[in-house]
Amino acid sequence: MDLQHRIDADIKAAMLAREKDRLNVLRAIKSALLMELTKEGGAHVVGEEAGLKILQKLHKQRSEAAAIYHQQGRADLAAEDEAQAKIIEGYLPARLSEDQLMAEVKAALAEIGATSMADMGRAMKAVNAKVAGRADGSAVAAAVKAMLSGG
Repeated sequence: MDLQHRIDADIKAAMLAREKDRLNVLRAIKSALLMELTKEGGAHVVGEEAGLKILQKLHKQRSEAAAIYHQQGRADLAAEDEAQAKIIEGYLPARLSEDQLMAEVKAALAEIGATSMADMGRAMKAVNAKVAGRADGSAVAAAVKAMLSGG
């Protein structure tokens, strides 16, 4: 079942179960997917990769907002955004552990023959293709930089 149909089915289930918070998050996801569908020059279907990017963006927004609320001492608002991020996480692929990420980076670097920081761009492209959606971009960049600098 593709992402759009899964979200629609989950919206119906949340409505029947009267899960207001879950329903709000699912509607936000559906809205973002519809925006992607209707943007100029866009396809008439949201592909798996595009859907994944949308979910990652929504998750990152909620996580960053929660962090800001914590800094401002607003635990009530932070808890709300953290709960929303947790729901969105359910639609994302499982995250790689640090060891798994380093193994993927090592394999990708060996595959393209990257050995120095001059290869950083090519290395990032290769690693991001391998770990799409399963690792944070800053974690990938740190891992690639560590491997290329001999760490």
